[in-house]
Amino acid sequence: MTENESLLAYRTLAEFRHQIRQFLHISEQAARAQGIEPKMHQALLAIKGLPEGAKPTVTALALRLCLKPHSVVEMVNRLAERGFAARRRGQEDRREVLIEVTPLGEEVLEKLKDVHLQELQIWSPELCRALQAVIDNPPNETCKARAGTAH
Repeated sequence: MTENESLLAYRTLAEFRHQIRQFLHISEQAARAQGIEPKMHQALLAIKGLPEGAKPTVTALALRLCLKPHSVVEMVNRLAERGFAARRRGQEDRREVLIEVTPLGEEVLEKLKDVHLQELQIWSPELCRALQAVIDNPPNETCKARAGTAH
């Protein structure tokens, strides 16, 4: 890779990271404006938005949030204390603990969903351009090969 190609790769990655960070910053501000910490919002969104058939367990949430299970347990404790989420026993396996969003959590999620979708309408062209630049300019043959496969 030449020095110019390397510099282009850094700039491309930096722009993509910048666009993601801008959206995340807006997301964090919106969550706080609704009286909830951004990580709590992420957890509620993860619970509500689990793939079809997935159970809202601590393990599932840990995977979705890229957190350790004990961190998710603490997050669920805080959500429950604030009335945003609740635990319930599984119907098939009574040992299983499932986390659900409460009506109060649903209200907050609904407001934040609208804000996020509006912001994505505004920011998506720039975010898409930045992502497309990363896809179009892989820095080496390994990245070029990966770009052709689905992950």
